[in-house]
Amino acid sequence: MPRGGDAAVEASEHLLGPPPPRGGDGSSLGMVMVSTGVAVLGSFAFGVAIGYSAPAEAGISRDLQLTLSEYSVFGSIITVGAMIGAVVSGQIADVAGRKGAMRASALVSVVGWLAIYFAQSASSLDFGRFCTGLGVGVFSYVVPVFIAEIAPKALRGGLTALNPLMIGTGLSVTYIVGTVVSWRMLAMAGLAPCIILIAGLFFIPESPRWLAKVGRQKEFEIALQRLRGRDADVSLEAAEIKDFIETIDKLPKAGIQDLFSRSYIGPVIIGAGLMVFQQFAGINGILFYASETFVSAGFDSGNLGTILMACIQLPLTTLGALLMDRSGRKPLLLVSTSGLIVGTLMSAVSFYLKVHGILPEQVPIITLTSILVYIASYSLGMGSVPWVIMSEIFPINIKGIGGSFVTLVNWLASLTVSFAFNFLMSWSASGQPNLHQPPMVLLESSRDICLICKSSCRNILLLRLCLCHGYSLHCEDRAGDKRQDLGRDSGFDKLRHMGGLKKYGCCVTCVHCEDRALRQKARHWKIFSL
Repeated sequence: MPRGGDAAVEASEHLLGPPPPRGGDGSSLGMVMVSTGVAVLGSFAFGVAIGYSAPAEAGISRDLQLTLSEYSVFGSIITVGAMIGAVVSGQIADVAGRKGAMRASALVSVVGWLAIYFAQSASSLDFGRFCTGLGVGVFSYVVPVFIAEIAPKALRGGLTALNPLMIGTGLSVTYIVGTVVSWRMLAMAGLAPCIILIAGLFFIPESPRWLAKVGRQKEFEIALQRLRGRDADVSLEAAEIKDFIETIDKLPKAGIQDLFSRSYIGPVIIGAGLMVFQQFAGINGILFYASETFVSAGFDSGNLGTILMACIQLPLTTLGALLMDRSGRKPLLLVSTSGLIVGTLMSAVSFYLKVHGILPEQVPIITLTSILVYIASYSLGMGSVPWVIMSEIFPINIKGIGGSFVTLVNWLASLTVSFAFNFLMSWSASGQPNLHQPPMVLLESSRDICLICKSSCRNILLLRLCLCHGYSLHCEDRAGDKRQDLGRDSGFDKLRHMGGLKKYGCCVTCVHCEDRALRQKARHWKIFSL
């Protein structure tokens, strides 16, 4: 799960200098905590947006009659919005300020959630999901930067750690709430943190560092005084912030081409490589489509699995944060990766057993255990360690552009995984290579029928018809000059009398039909390839 703003935390620590004098009345801590609490509502909204597609999949697919490909677009398009948001977030935060960037991000997210709530088609859903992705991209940068710039140095590490914790909290709460409310009400619930954030921003000060950077001297001093307390002497800290900003402004400006020079290519390869490995471990495929993954394993619904995922994710994320400095980055990453290997292998074995009808009663339990092992292992280290390493390996003068590039790589990898996951699961859930045919083919319009092909042996082709309820099925004979409309509620027996499917060279003698929305199966026949 991308958390691109963590790269900015380290940079902000350098910019802010030593810890400021503490206020005598303790009010400084109160304002810092209130400001942090308002800001991390953006992190919570991040988690809600990421987690929404998992509990909502069954309801949306049923009510709006979405095909597999349409829901995969809906699930993954958030990463496209997040990529754009992450790229422009720094510019927005510098021009409009940290509060302005958070306010704009929350407003765009509100538009997205309303579009999803009122959606009657796939295009409306995609637009809403894209808007929430834009919000996620900006939140991922500006929230940790704002917290790092307002917090005293003694509290900075703990307060910035709230960002990933609140992302995990939003994800977990969405999984749990999504099991008891409809997908439309869940979208309405997604509005809550955004609206509260917009209101809360009126009561907290802007980042003093940004105010100093844009030359708003009087507002800079007022904001710093509010954060440090009425009786605190902020003159020394104010002078240090100004001096440091002047020093940073004198450093040479780095461009994207500088990342690939001999001096910086090493950190770029390490940072981008970690992000690719993080995403290609498959985390967003699990997070985006967890509910249907459990259903495909044999559960009646995905509610139990998603609730258990929510229960273990937050504690393991907290444990990983505590172990980060004690155990070191590399050992924690190795332990986490080892757990991911165990979890994915167990999951592959469980689906292999399911496909071959071995231990059918035990398959759901094995699948559930494997995914919980996977989520626990990811939360322990792989989710956060790559971001911490990235923030530590880039020099200060290239940290901004380097962090943006690596974050973009992360979102691109996330897009690939989240879009392809459903197709790969339909093709071969156990991961067995299928060399005799493509993972998926589409017949006629995507709203009519989706054909998912699997190979049971060299010459026999099992064809699974996923029929959207309420839409007619059209077949074409081998000569290509005859079409037959089987109708909305027609019997599947008519398929036996068709001459075949010219487009795919199959002679229809047996079909396994399944209504994806109603989960009802029809009779079975055999299909032999010609």
